[in-house]
Amino acid sequence: MINLGDDITIATNLRQRAYAPYSHYTVGACLQTKNGKRYSGCNIENGGIQSICAERVAFAKAIAEGEKYFDKIVIIGGKEGNLPERTLPCGYCRQFMSEFVDKDFKIYIVYENKVEEYSIEELLPYSFKIEK
Repeated sequence: MINLGDDITIATNLRQRAYAPYSHYTVGACLQTKNGKRYSGCNIENGGIQSICAERVAFAKAIAEGEKYFDKIVIIGGKEGNLPERTLPCGYCRQFMSEFVDKDFKIYIVYENKVEEYSIEELLPYSFKIEK
């Protein structure tokens, strides 16, 4: 089993920074590049439709810093103030991530002392791709 201790701590801490005044559903994510650097994110809601998920925040930070190769992401979420529950990336995040990851990229969902591991193909078997 892969050691996710630091990633879980980072995602948990970022979940506490989430801005979710409407849904009260907070999510933290820790993205790791293939060279071992970590980028974190939390969900940020607003009154319009422009809210952004924790996964995309982490990817945006990494991409803005020039990162292009990603190894894994750890996601922790649930109702504000409650223990984490099973929180899978939304459809938009799945499509977004598929643009930047390879088949070896792993998505870890942490809740109730459990860890579930997925590939992007398991969560999004028919992603939209434009050949480059």
